[in-house]
Amino acid sequence: MAALMKMGMFKKVSLFDYQAMCKNSHHHANSARPLLSPFYVMLAMIRWFFSNALMFLLDFNLCGLWHSDYFVDAKAGYHMSHKQKKVEALQPCDTAYPGFMYDPSIREANSLIKCGRCQKMFVVQQVPDSNLVLIVIQADCDCSRQFGPILLEPKEIKYILHSCSPSSRQNIQDLLSSPQSSEGQQD
Repeated sequence: MAALMKMGMFKKVSLFDYQAMCKNSHHHANSARPLLSPFYVMLAMIRWFFSNALMFLLDFNLCGLWHSDYFVDAKAGYHMSHKQKKVEALQPCDTAYPGFMYDPSIREANSLIKCGRCQKMFVVQQVPDSNLVLIVIQADCDCSRQFGPILLEPKEIKYILHSCSPSSRQNIQDLLSSPQSSEGQQD
């Protein structure tokens, strides 16, 4: 891809996603919070006691001693070790990821790529009446160590707003929000 960009056949552009969801990287669990007050420890002990007592009643189906005809048996494979997986909280964010734009003025090209001791030849040709490009590459030469992969993973855009005054920060946030449209308004 680097050779195609050097030839001018493709141009690297940044694509932006303003409705992406990112993992919350600012969430920090405060493990010292229970040390501030003994009530947290007592509350945790009460929760533990009631949850274990409820699981004891459910496991042994003590409610079924009175009217066993109205209850359904639980699955045999259920055990307390089957806990729900923790799901990381996602928050809305803006992301950018790389894209490549084709220059339609170049219809055909060929070149050599030097990969250490060997050379790799390739031919690029636009498929007529379509937006497809046919790339034929000589496969007997490995260039993976010289040219790394092009990662298309999105990267979060972090805006630096702490150096602004509160009024200018609000103006920047208003600009980043969705644009006001007058198409749906009636006069």
